[in-house]
Amino acid sequence: MAPLLQLVCRGNARLGSDLAPEAENPNATERRSNMLRNRKGFTLIELLIVVVIIGILAAIAIPKFAATKDKAKLASVKTDVRNSETAEEAYFSDYATYGTFTQLQTASNFNLSSGNTMTIGTNVSGYTTTATNSTISSGITTCHVQVAAGATSGDDGYIRCP
Repeated sequence: MAPLLQLVCRGNARLGSDLAPEAENPNATERRSNMLRNRKGFTLIELLIVVVIIGILAAIAIPKFAATKDKAKLASVKTDVRNSETAEEAYFSDYATYGTFTQLQTASNFNLSSGNTMTIGTNVSGYTTTATNSTISSGITTCHVQVAAGATSGDDGYIRCP
């Protein structure tokens, strides 16, 4: 079957002589053995096909990976807003007033995730927190929460990422 496979691969039209080369020429076995020994590596077409397939897979995977990174960064923004709510309530419990970002950091070691920035506006009856990550490449980059301080009943304490 191997000589038939060689015949098909090489496109040789001489069926009879390639099926039994040993019978016609005693050196045929040696030649065939040399050809198999010299046939190493891949053809240019095979290599090009592999490169094209890898390129197609990369074109599909890279944008999905970038979107996943942005989702993770937005999740860190939401987490920082939620942590600020906890820190504010702890600060209010200790000092009977809501604290600024600097006061929260001093009183409770509250820190932000890498790449996030935060502003906290306070008054006697509540606070508003806004967190942003400017490294998010597309989509939503900011989340905020308003607690008391004029918040409507549906928005009070609810983290919004517009």
